[in-house]
Order: sequence, then structure tokens, then C-alpha cells
Amino acid sequence: MAIKEPTFSIGIEEEYLLVDKNTRELAQEPPQELFQKCEEALRGQVSPEFLRSQIEVGTKVCNSMQEARDQLVYLRATVGRIAGEFGLAPIAASTHPFARWQRQHHTDKERYRAIARDLQQVGRRLVISGMHVHAGIEDDDLRIDLLGQAAYFLPHLLALSTSSPFWEGTNTGLKSYRLSVFDELPRTGVPHQFSSWSEYERAVELLVSAGLIEDATKLWWDLRPSARFPTLEMRITDLCPLVEDSICIAALYRCVLRLLYRLRRRNQRWRHYPPFLVRENRWRAQRYGIEQGMVDFGKGAVVPFAVLLGELFDLIAEDAAYFGCVAEVAHARTIVERGTSADRQIARYEAVKALGGTEQAALIGVVDGIIEETLMVPPARPSRSVPEKAGTA
Repeated sequence: MAIKEPTFSIGIEEEYLLVDKNTRELAQEPPQELFQKCEEALRGQVSPEFLRSQIEVGTKVCNSMQEARDQLVYLRATVGRIAGEFGLAPIAASTHPFARWQRQHHTDKERYRAIARDLQQVGRRLVISGMHVHAGIEDDDLRIDLLGQAAYFLPHLLALSTSSPFWEGTNTGLKSYRLSVFDELPRTGVPHQFSSWSEYERAVELLVSAGLIEDATKLWWDLRPSARFPTLEMRITDLCPLVEDSICIAALYRCVLRLLYRLRRRNQRWRHYPPFLVRENRWRAQRYGIEQGMVDFGKGAVVPFAVLLGELFDLIAEDAAYFGCVAEVAHARTIVERGTSADRQIARYEAVKALGGTEQAALIGVVDGIIEETLMVPPARPSRSVPEKAGTA
């Protein structure tokens, strides 16, 4: 029986760190009133996160990238305005440049208390934030089929998003140190390939019945079937300070999924590569971002990222036109030309140091740059000639 075409609707979740505008340190104990005022303003689109110094926002189900962009801009602006009333500011980056994890506290909710008890010091080091993108794929078996194929493209998305080069005041030499911290958790990394939805369900049930997890929300893979929605949730990416970068990555992810669906309709599929090869490109993205390129497995050689991106554009051109997001996808070229947030953070740090600034002044300069970009209103996009497909996640 033919599978009905997915809606490929989009939802984006972003986790912000809250910083003191005077010291630029993480706000260890943000006032509860801040969260209450955010909830009153955003009505179900905002929530506390694992750390008390974090706040999470999520768009509603979006049928177009323009809708997702408008919502993200509004969510960031609202959190920024309310945080400002308390002398705080949100930063949309995956690590704070100089915060010490030992000084942070987790949110006092039973779920987070349970995570802290289970993970111990591994959990206490989780002073990190990410961006998660949900794509509506209503058929269970199709969701599992695309889970296995889409893993190939995850390092490309990570490379474009990198925003966590600093950890506890040190330039780590990695463009996404967040992933190093996150990978200490169990059930993370490149997802396993399952042959069917029922095989996936049996695997989850085994872990549940053994008392290891309560449900599938404790699977923290780079890509996973959502436990709450009929979506495939991409989780590998860092959090981007610039909204346009976030929207670009979400658009690329959406188009890749439709590309793989189109192949399936023609009884084709993306070639399966051993997970350890995908992990090699994952490491290159984590270490170098867009700088040093990735392995083209067909050629058996490292290829510049710009070349790989051009090849990806050719593959998803039909899908970008279908979704009316050609401009959003093309923005990836801008990211490559100007660098990711990690590149800009490092450049700002080095510029302050070159002018004789202290280590702390350079790190504060990095925080100031992230604050500015987080709340920057993106320019309007050109109107779209191709209508977007409606649907719900």
C-alpha cells in the first residue's frame, strides 16, 4: 500500500542560556518571576530547562520556513525583553565562553532531579544548549526508514551550526565542544538503523521493561523519532545566535528528508554507509566546523565543505522549490563565506587580545557579540513564488 506523502511540517526548539548583563556570567538563580512572565506572554511556547540558567522556547507547528522564522524572531524578542527587565539577556550559543559548571544548579523538577541522580557528574557538566528541529512524518515505518538514511547528512548540518568553541574560559580547539560534553551521556550519537517501526518499539520496550529508561524521551540520539509527536527530531546541531542560520539549517534538514522520500517513491534509497564512517564526518564537523571539509565516501577523499554543499544543493533543488525555501537553503553559502558562530567567537576573542585586552575582557567581548546576534532582527526575505505545503506535525 502506498504511503501518503508526509506533511514535512516544521517545529523548532531552542534552549537559551541566561546571562547577567553586568558581569556576563551565567545567571545561577534567575528569578521565578521571569519564567512566569515569559509563560504569560508566550502561553505554552516556553519552559524551564535542565539548568536554572536555561530557558527553552518552541515554535508552534509551522507549514513554511517564513512562519518558523517569524515565530523564532518573536520568541527571542519576547524572552530578551522580559529577561532585560531583570538585568539578564539570553544567548543563543551552545556553551557559555567562561562559565564554570561546578557553580550551576539544575531546575527543581522531578524529571530533572531523576536525570541528575542517574547521570551524576556527567549530568552536572551539562552546561550546554542545542537546537532541535521536528519534521512531520506521520507514517511510523517511513519515519524509521528515513531515520536510518538521514544520518548520513547530520555532520553537514552540525558543521554549519557550530557555536561552542569555548569551555570554562578556554579555546578548546573544537568548533562544537558541546557535543563532547553531550556524548558523555548514554544513548547518544548516530542513531541505530532499524528495519521497521515494530523493531524500534521492541528495542525501546526492552530498555523500559529493564527499568533503564521510563520512555523513549531518554533516547538522546542525534536524530530520533519523537516520543511525543509524529515527527523525526534532529538534535545534532549547536544553537545558532543568528536566526537566519537556524532557519537555513532547518530548511536544509526538511529538504533532505523530502529528497529521501522521493527516492523511496522511485524504489531507491540513499546508500548505507557503516556508522563508524558517518561518525568520522561527525568528528570532523565537531572539530573543524566548515573549515577542513569532510570525507566523500564515494571518492574516498576529504572534499572542501563548499564543494559538498554545492552537491547537496543540486540534490535538493527540487525540494527547496517545492517548499518555497530556495533563499533559506542558499543562505548556507553565506554561512560558509563568513564563518559560523564558532569562527566569529574565536575571531572576536583574538581581536580583543591583539589590542592588548585581558583574557577576561576577550571572553566578555565574546559574550557581548553573542547577545547582540541573538536579538538581531533578520532582514526580510523575498516573496516566494512557490506555495508551501500545508500540514501539521
